[in-house]
Amino acid sequence: MSTPGALVNVVDVEATCWDGEPPPGQVNEIIEIGLTTVDPVAGERVGKHRIVVRPQRSAVSPFCTELTGLTQAEVDTGVTFAEACRLLEVEHASGVRAWASWGDYDRNQFTRQCRATGVRYPFGRRHWNAKLVFTQAHGLRKRPGMAQALTVAGLPLEGRHHRGEDDAWNIAALVLHVMARDAWPADPTTPADAYR
Repeated sequence: MSTPGALVNVVDVEATCWDGEPPPGQVNEIIEIGLTTVDPVAGERVGKHRIVVRPQRSAVSPFCTELTGLTQAEVDTGVTFAEACRLLEVEHASGVRAWASWGDYDRNQFTRQCRATGVRYPFGRRHWNAKLVFTQAHGLRKRPGMAQALTVAGLPLEGRHHRGEDDAWNIAALVLHVMARDAWPADPTTPADAYR
C-alpha cells in the first residue's frame, strides 16, 4: 500500500473560450477543474473529482458550450475560483502532492488567474508535463494531443473529450501507461523558475 505522499494528482481544466478573440473586457477563466488521483504503487486511478467554477470576468460562449458541454447556467452554480483553490488544497492535498497535466496550459492558467485575482496558488512545485513525458517515452517527434496519445497507447477514450473530469481520468490512464513502461521521470519536468 502506498503512502499519501506517493499519490499524484492529475489535473485538467476547462476555461471560458471563444471562436476568436475574447469579447471586450473578458478574459479566459477556469470554469471546471477535473482531478484524478493516481496511486503509482498500486498502478491505479483511485479517485475522480470535479469542481465547477463560477467565472467572474467572462461568460460561457456558445463555442465554449459546444466544445465542453458546459453552459452558463451550470457554471453559475459553481464555487468561486478562490473556493476552488481552497478545495484543491484541503480535499486533494494539492500543495503537498506532486501533480501532472497534459502540457503546460493548466499550470500556466492557474498561475495567470492566481496572479490576476490575488488567490494563493494551490499547487506545490512538483509538476510533470505528461505530454512531454509521454512523447519522450514513445520516441515521438511531435507532442500528441490527449486523444491521439490514447490511440498510440492502445487505450480507450472514456467519457467526453474537453470535459475536465473525463480528460483528467484519461490523462491519468496515460500517466499509468508511462509508469508501467518505467519511463516516468523521478524529477518533475517543470523547471523551478517557472513558478517565479
